[in-house]
Amino acid sequence: MNQSSNNQFNDQLRKRTMKMVVDVRNLLSNLKISAIDRPAINQLMRCSSSVAANYRSATRGRSDAEFFSKICIVVEEADETLFWIEYLTKIQVVPETHATYLMGELDQLVRLFASIKRKMKEKLETEEKRQEELSLKR
Repeated sequence: MNQSSNNQFNDQLRKRTMKMVVDVRNLLSNLKISAIDRPAINQLMRCSSSVAANYRSATRGRSDAEFFSKICIVVEEADETLFWIEYLTKIQVVPETHATYLMGELDQLVRLFASIKRKMKEKLETEEKRQEELSLKR
């Protein structure tokens, strides 16, 4: 992927993760939430916003290692966001009909970010082996 397509891809994913956070907020904004469910709602908002914030940070990283570190966080936070939406749907705080789209989107994002993480890990391991080989030749 050349730099221009990479930038376009990053821009699209930044917009997509921001839309996801806004969609989560909109999903929750009109709900009547009991005191016992408030911590779960707060955690859902924290982890969903963390996906967007950490992906944004990852794309501004100074190195592949920094990108990888942030992408690891993004994968965990996206998966946690999916968990909280599933949980809140299961206990009927969030109507399933309203959450279906978000659960599908989050499933796709988890898979996408996990794939990016896996490819970046392979790239870093390949670079590390290459560096080791070069240092042995000296």
